[in-house]
Amino acid sequence: MNNNRNFFANVVSEMKKVHWPTGQEVVKYTVLVAIAVIFFLAFFYAIDLIITYVIELI
Repeated sequence: MNNNRNFFANVVSEMKKVHWPTGQEVVKYTVLVAIAVIFFLAFFYAIDLIITYVIELI
């Protein structure tokens, strides 16, 4: 039982050390991730179109 209390005390101690992002940071990182996803979506779509075109030529 003492191990459980020690574990939860350590969890609480570590959670106090966590840097929680501000609202502006969350919005900034969310926009950054959305832009990255859209970029890679367009990139792989273009690659797929090129590969499909090359295969159809053969």
